[in-house]
Amino acid sequence: MPKPRTKTGEKNLISQRLIELRRENGLSQRDLAEKLQLAGYDMDKNVITRIETNKRYVTDLELKALSEIFNVSYEYLIDGRDSD
Repeated sequence: MPKPRTKTGEKNLISQRLIELRRENGLSQRDLAEKLQLAGYDMDKNVITRIETNKRYVTDLELKALSEIFNVSYEYLIDGRDSD
């Protein structure tokens, strides 16, 4: 069974917001990977690159890690808006 993709063929919904958040916070992909690893999440620069270039699906644990690092909601990462 093929894995789900968006209508435009993307493998995740957060790639553009992840790029924006990372840049707004002045972080390189390597810097972000380091922050994630220090917080106990096993995500390296290659994982971040593949998420940002839409070549990789995002797990629930990764979504949780990114929302904690950037202090945003899951809804913001997925939809670009916060829950009310």
